[in-house]
Amino acid sequence: MTTEMENLAEKKVGRIVADNFRTAQVFSQYGIDFCCKGGITLKAACELNGASVASVLSDLEKTMTTPEEVHFKDFGMTDLIDYIVDTHHKYVEKTIPALKAYLQKLEHVHGDRHPELFEIRRLFFEAADALTIHMKKEELILFPYIKAMEEAQKSHFPLSKPHFGHIENPIHMMEDDHAGEGERFRIISELSHGYTPPKDGCQTYRVAFAMLEEFEYDLHTHIHLENNILFPKALEAFELLNS
Repeated sequence: MTTEMENLAEKKVGRIVADNFRTAQVFSQYGIDFCCKGGITLKAACELNGASVASVLSDLEKTMTTPEEVHFKDFGMTDLIDYIVDTHHKYVEKTIPALKAYLQKLEHVHGDRHPELFEIRRLFFEAADALTIHMKKEELILFPYIKAMEEAQKSHFPLSKPHFGHIENPIHMMEDDHAGEGERFRIISELSHGYTPPKDGCQTYRVAFAMLEEFEYDLHTHIHLENNILFPKALEAFELLNS
């Protein structure tokens, strides 16, 4: 293992994913949260999750030696916002109705033998409602202002201060929401034994758990793009425009 990879153990997880998006797959494989808890070092994250630092670094090295397909850190703020909305917000909106229907069916059919399904259904319904409100706040308030900042930078014209004061105010609110949903899905994953259906689980059971797992992975990716790439860019732009 190279010295560069060994030094990676002291780098923050969120920064590693920001620098190379494909590393997210490795962290997900080991159950390492790269979005809400991405502010700790790789070494600390491995200790927290009981993962071997050497194994994680080995898998990261394999991933990082493959050219990255999409360099999100090089995106402009407007392009990144459009990607987040078109890819992740639309995915959430499209997936929620089907998952709600599946989880209600599972609760009705299998709830007597698997009572954890009642809590899984409740938690997902809460997440669905919270995420729907959260995304609208971003699309109607925060994202338009970030786009306006980027346009002001390009056109060199003054931009009036927003009604929410400093941009860190809505950003902190969004980050708090992200942390809440990350924790909610951590509990769902725990209740579902890592999205593993029981031996008596029907096809709907398997499909629902596979969709929940995909939903969590998409959520982590979605949060990462905002917390670790978009929001730092927006904070920097706000300071430059108001200096």
